[in-house]
Amino acid sequence: MSASSSSSSSLPVLPGVSSEAVRALDVVLDQLDVAGLQWVSGYAAGIARARASSSVPVTEVVAAPATRPVTVLFGTQTGNSKKVAEQLATSLASSLSSSAVRTISAAGFNPRTLVDERLLVIAIATHGDGDPPDDARALYDFITSKRAPQLPQLQYAVLGLGDSSYPQFCSVARVLDERLAELGATRLIDRIDCDVDYAAKANRFVVASHAAVVARYQAENGSGPLASITPLRAAATAPAASTAPRLSTATVVANQRLTARGTSKDVRHIELALDADIVFAPGDALLVEVLNDDLIVDETLKALRFDGDTDVVRDGETRSLREWLRRLEVTRLSKPMLLDHAQRIGSSSDREAFEAQLSSLSSFVAQRQWADVLVDSPAVWSAEAFVNTLRLLPARAYSIANSQAHAPNEAHLTVSLVDQRFNDRRRLGAASTFLGAAAVDDVVSVRVQENPRFRLPADDGDVIFIGPGTGVAPFRSFLQEREVRGAKGRSWLFFGEQTLVGHFLYQTEWAEARRRGALHRLDVAFSRDQENKIYVQDRLRQRAHDLWSWLNDGAVIYVCGDAKRMAPDVERALLDIAKSAGHLDDDGAADWLADLSAAQRYRRDVY
Repeated sequence: MSASSSSSSSLPVLPGVSSEAVRALDVVLDQLDVAGLQWVSGYAAGIARARASSSVPVTEVVAAPATRPVTVLFGTQTGNSKKVAEQLATSLASSLSSSAVRTISAAGFNPRTLVDERLLVIAIATHGDGDPPDDARALYDFITSKRAPQLPQLQYAVLGLGDSSYPQFCSVARVLDERLAELGATRLIDRIDCDVDYAAKANRFVVASHAAVVARYQAENGSGPLASITPLRAAATAPAASTAPRLSTATVVANQRLTARGTSKDVRHIELALDADIVFAPGDALLVEVLNDDLIVDETLKALRFDGDTDVVRDGETRSLREWLRRLEVTRLSKPMLLDHAQRIGSSSDREAFEAQLSSLSSFVAQRQWADVLVDSPAVWSAEAFVNTLRLLPARAYSIANSQAHAPNEAHLTVSLVDQRFNDRRRLGAASTFLGAAAVDDVVSVRVQENPRFRLPADDGDVIFIGPGTGVAPFRSFLQEREVRGAKGRSWLFFGEQTLVGHFLYQTEWAEARRRGALHRLDVAFSRDQENKIYVQDRLRQRAHDLWSWLNDGAVIYVCGDAKRMAPDVERALLDIAKSAGHLDDDGAADWLADLSAAQRYRRDVY
């Protein structure tokens, strides 16, 4: 029920309350959202308690001015920002009141209401190489646009989450932080940027922002009718922001090659037997704890010129250097450590030459691992300094390629092995090599990573899947789930790869799904089977009118796969379809796609 449904005609008539007062109250209530209405309820109750216990006549009590609740806003792709936001909101509510704090996803926040905010805390991730999470795209676009209003009334704090192996580390948080300041807002505390291992910094942010928000709220509102303000409990007793589900063991039961031998890609279908208590939904990912391959470790040791048997202490734990290098991130470079490496280069001219290469950071990190850096730009490292500077090898996420309703107690993964050459050196990817080498009966450690924004529609309506390469994995699970459910809606898959003969992943399964009626349409694009390359975005444009018809009928469109090239190309194709088949102009097409996303009918899982 909307606020406007509580019209004055439905309000009870109370003794001593004029109809004019009732109408005035209705006008105020009509302007409030759910959080505001909840706050008013608590506010009014507080006034009532104060008046009931006071000897001052009611006619002499002056109500405190109304205030907006503190807003804790999060933008997330994997759920980490949400966890931090919820931790902060819980601590704020314990010091203020539950009605004084609202926690909201960026997807559910109307950016145009920023002018009404007074205290705002944002926890936001940077996805891929500088993109906002899908749920925060509208917010990010609005704040960075010319439409954003001046915000002199706003006081704010920003927490960034990201991955320093990407050149645009936490850039979304940085851009929002700087833009809010440009619009006249005031920082409550300096921004904090967190890497993959974000727990310690996130907890520091929670403690600092809690103290700043409570102090500001108390200064602006006084004691009022709200609960008395109490300080945050010691950080040691506060819940850790990164408390994660325990790792479980999974046993490899199949490791099959999907691509033809002799082709440029080695893509594997891997099946894992899970513990009975592991539950996931189609669209979720499986985090796999991986170790570096011996070849990677040997190359790094050779470049360091260290003995792998040397004992090294890290965080109070002693292991051999070789064992540490199996557990540390040596295949992905990060800007902070590259800058540290630069300071260890002895020759000033060599150091300047190395730093000059970092000006093109994206291309630099794309073509190197740590072994390459150590060989090409030698520096003075001790074994202990090197081990303690590297971050632990994080678990790698893979879209789950099966429905648990179809294959209970199993998780299927579609893994492309990274085995490439650059600078005349062979380089392997840590995670894919680890899984690619897994044999039947091998045991790995895993846990589920939920992906609530990449779910099937509850009504089992029409769906359109766009998944080139290994991006097709979740759509295998979606189709299995829909078939088990007996979904009545239509399904349409767009798949792309290099060649029909060598790279058509799950070809037999798609054909069988078409025969059974579980898959209604299938469009493929094999880029190298003809002189002019054809990609999925080209197929989308060729099917523009049918796609527009499906979307007008309520279809949900899903995109999974490469974030750097494929996802932007597909988005441009969708905008073109809105203009060609929907007869919209540029602004209309952009608004249409934004509305589709806001309605959760345009969902992406890109990486």
